[in-house]
Amino acid sequence: MIKKFPLKKLIILVAILALPGFLYYLLQAKGKNRYKPLPIYGPKTVLKTFTKKRRVIIPDTLYHTIKPFTMLNQNNVKVAFADFKSKITVVQFFYTRNQNLNTTVNKRLKSLYDEYKNNKIIRFVSISIDEKYDKPAQLKTYANALNVNANKWDFYTVDSNQVFDTAKNQFYINAKKLNDNDFIISEKLILLDANQRIRGYYDGTSVSATLQLSDEIKVQITEELRKIKAEN
Repeated sequence: MIKKFPLKKLIILVAILALPGFLYYLLQAKGKNRYKPLPIYGPKTVLKTFTKKRRVIIPDTLYHTIKPFTMLNQNNVKVAFADFKSKITVVQFFYTRNQNLNTTVNKRLKSLYDEYKNNKIIRFVSISIDEKYDKPAQLKTYANALNVNANKWDFYTVDSNQVFDTAKNQFYINAKKLNDNDFIISEKLILLDANQRIRGYYDGTSVSATLQLSDEIKVQITEELRKIKAEN
């Protein structure tokens, strides 16, 4: 018979891993520490329903979530972006021919990958905007050069008729095709929570921004733990 790992011990273990980021976001309010969750980006709709929290009636809010779309990964397998629900996801838009930007950003991403490669709730997703060149074989070569594991950090291409609209109108980053060989693409890394809501943008060329992202991943882990605790 397989023994269940006690939920209390699991929460303590992950909380210890999340502690540096958690402390970073503690606020002093009347002598008491208050947890400050990350903001939620994108349009929102205030609903006509309400939730009572600490004796305060708060209107329910519907936040922007990433609409479903499909991708083709480096192993030539179709994947639905919605499959990443329940995971905290770091998303990058890129194209492999942009070596100058990629070298810098991938160095920052690799440091995050190494930090979280054993954490099953974290995923890294790199989405190419260059469908014509970045076929699965090219993406596989690219991933192998970075020496990263599939199902932890994966590389995808999206139909060119969809990818720019997805980048601009779902992730709210700059993405534009100039010609078949040249594109404009944001250097931003995007943090999504387990509900696929945008929780942060970070300059992928910046060491300090990458450190902030690492801290805020820990904050997001803490938020997920709070939800698990509430559900149990």
